[in-house]
Amino acid sequence: MSVLKVIELLASSKVSWEDAAQKAIAKASKSVKNIRSVYIKDQSAAISDGKISEYRATLKVTFELE
Repeated sequence: MSVLKVIELLASSKVSWEDAAQKAIAKASKSVKNIRSVYIKDQSAAISDGKISEYRATLKVTFELE
């Protein structure tokens, strides 16, 4: 039987929401093993001078416990 755990991550990028998600998974993979899936829970952006200056993503990451 597998036991799975879900954690929530917040990430940001100046490029895109996808880039923010990629950065979060890359960083998490350094310390969290057996990542199985990711769910993008929320997306938001910071605005500066009428333009998006930062993309922000909230992710739910599921991994299997050893």
